[in-house]
Amino acid sequence: MPEFKIQHVTKYSYPAPVRDGANQIILYPIQDEYQEVVRQELNITGDPSIDTYIDYYGNKVGSFTYSEPHSSLMISSRIWVDTKYRPLPGNDIFPAQQWEDLKHLRYMVPYIDFLKREYFEGFDELKALVESEKSKDDTPYQVALRFSRYVYDNFKYIKGVTTVETTLDEIWKLKAGVCQDFAHILTLMLRLVNIPARYVSGYICTHRNSTMRGEGATHAWAEAYIPDYGWLGIDPTNNCIANETHVRLAVGRNFSDCSPVKGIYKGASEHMLEVAVSVGYEDDEIVSNTEVVEVPKFKPVNEFVKNSYQRYMEMMQQQQQQQ
Repeated sequence: MPEFKIQHVTKYSYPAPVRDGANQIILYPIQDEYQEVVRQELNITGDPSIDTYIDYYGNKVGSFTYSEPHSSLMISSRIWVDTKYRPLPGNDIFPAQQWEDLKHLRYMVPYIDFLKREYFEGFDELKALVESEKSKDDTPYQVALRFSRYVYDNFKYIKGVTTVETTLDEIWKLKAGVCQDFAHILTLMLRLVNIPARYVSGYICTHRNSTMRGEGATHAWAEAYIPDYGWLGIDPTNNCIANETHVRLAVGRNFSDCSPVKGIYKGASEHMLEVAVSVGYEDDEIVSNTEVVEVPKFKPVNEFVKNSYQRYMEMMQQQQQQQ
């Protein structure tokens, strides 16, 4: 049973003092039979009082205010968490019955939100694609794995080409992005074949001497509901089952439901956001002076600026159309 030690630092810096900040944090790992939080230390600039509650999706959420003028805000979370391997689905028989069972979930409250389909310009194209990828004799489990493989094979993992505000249209046209984009596409693919799917935020904690996409930052993947099994974590960024090396923070319909930190304040709109994540193991110490990695400042959708990769993709599409 692995024990991981994780430090997650979020820092906001402002060009001039701001005040009256109201913030929400979802930095409390899920606790169940496969994941146990042994200890957590949470330190926030100004040492505010944190009110916590359980949201609609079962996540523990904290909220706090910081009224005094401040030029920076740092939120540091340290957790010690034990994870346990979860056996994989073993029922690969009676696929027709499993698909029939999924049909009944469309009218059950716990699953309705996770079956809603987001329309975008490429919707019909994606719908045709998922139907072609699904075999008549496949079980939902087999389909979920095949969809994960499709995203992994057909979308390029490139940091910086998208933000949390990038639309599904833009992700589909780019065929590129990072873990949150891969998870977004996979959840939609699953929902298109009536498999309830939810977005998951957390951390990826690889074993020593091994690397995976998404290390050194918060990670995202999807969970598919499999009949007679429950929620199965699938990581399309690495094309693997999300199991004992994935530490879950929150689940929801999309990124917005699971955002680790968000808030509002009074003051200049410009700010710098910096985030760093480090992982230690049973006999390691968490690095306390973690180097904070700069994250580009997000811009509103209507001010979205195309980067060089996006301009290159548009140029290639135009050339193909002219041929």
